[in-house]
Amino acid sequence: MTINHVVVTKEGLDALKAEYEELVNVKRPEAVTRLATARDQGDLSENSEYTDAKQSLSFIDGRIAELEVVLHDVKVVTTHAKGQVDVGCKVTLHINGKKEEFTVVGEWEADPASKKISHESPLGKALLGKKVGEKVEVEAPAGKILYKILSIE
Repeated sequence: MTINHVVVTKEGLDALKAEYEELVNVKRPEAVTRLATARDQGDLSENSEYTDAKQSLSFIDGRIAELEVVLHDVKVVTTHAKGQVDVGCKVTLHINGKKEEFTVVGEWEADPASKKISHESPLGKALLGKKVGEKVEVEAPAGKILYKILSIE
């Protein structure tokens, strides 16, 4: 049986732990209080506040359970091979005549808007193990895109 670890950087682990702590210590107690208050308002069959509070608590409990599994199976990437792309690296790429910088991260901390790409994404997979000067081609909805690695930090 293979164990699939959740790969994250140290920063990603800190963010997941912070989210978990906030959910357990702040948001869940607030949701429980809100549910109790709504329950005290009478007829539950026509109480939209009760239904909403119940759904909110259920969502929070689901996220807490999900984070507990992730935090149990997490593998923190602290080092990477020198001179080649790995999780935790900042990579400067040449794309269509311009420079773009991306950070390769685990799938749980990916945020394309912040230029954090998952090592499981098509670009992330193509970049892993590559060195400065190498080119990678990635299939995108608009067609194939050619990237050249300019630097790795």
